[in-house]
Amino acid sequence: MQKTAASQPAPAPAQPSTPVDGQVLARMRTLAQHPPQSLVMEGGSAAEREAAALGWAKVVNCPQGGCGVCGLCRQIEERAYRDLIVVDKAFFDEAKQGGVSGTDAVRRLLPVWGQPAHGAGKRVTVFLEAQDLHPSVANLLLKTLEEPRPGNVFVLLAPQRERLLQTLVSRSFVLTLPWPEAKAPEADAAEWIAALLNFWDSGQGWFERTGTKGAADRSLALRILSGLSRELAHALAGQDSPVARRLARLGPLGLRRLDLVLAQAQEALTQPTAPVALVLDWMATAVIPKESKPAPRSASAPLRG
Repeated sequence: MQKTAASQPAPAPAQPSTPVDGQVLARMRTLAQHPPQSLVMEGGSAAEREAAALGWAKVVNCPQGGCGVCGLCRQIEERAYRDLIVVDKAFFDEAKQGGVSGTDAVRRLLPVWGQPAHGAGKRVTVFLEAQDLHPSVANLLLKTLEEPRPGNVFVLLAPQRERLLQTLVSRSFVLTLPWPEAKAPEADAAEWIAALLNFWDSGQGWFERTGTKGAADRSLALRILSGLSRELAHALAGQDSPVARRLARLGPLGLRRLDLVLAQAQEALTQPTAPVALVLDWMATAVIPKESKPAPRSASAPLRG
């Protein structure tokens, strides 16, 4: 499953890449003097985090410290470098097509990580959107980081470090990219988010709202979840907005629970048969600790197995 020049198809013509922030690049060049075995990159957009991860691979392998123009840097940009492994959705999809679980696909990399890099630099393994890793994969990665892996470095990308297992973060150096600008949710979604915050404070008003026929369609529900996800990111980053301040009152465990609930609710809404109102009701109540949870108008159950 390792993505190398030999196992990948010929790369497509190079596309303009997302630039790496100058201060981030300078910081990476300083880190490269003594590269940490595991590096968590948070902040920025998904494209900026991916560009920074590839930039790190260039810095620890390019003789010029990541010049960006030599043959080695171009191979890394095209993901064709033999000492670069990218574990992303395509990696897991390929494993699934071959009848291999995601955990077993990652386990097959253990012998690779047990060997030094082919070149004079480091073998870099990048986990894109590491907050979405299955718990069994995350635990396997944790065990891997507990053992010395000479010549190998790992990069875990996530919007915020809080969305990763704390034990993974504690074994990693954290590099924070510039945070994206805060954007307010759309007006109709913002109204629903305000009603949800009021429900969490008072236990009132939510079920009457969702019980109104046609009150929320699938599109609006997805925008509500998207707005909450953005506000969650702001809360974790310490950015100031009324909603982010309210979410921060949930505390670290509550914010982690909200992140998981939003992911499950969004996945449920991709299923055409999932009733929108019940998904929203489940989302609203699942965030509340069980001992203080108000009773919904109908029994709610986990939305996925």
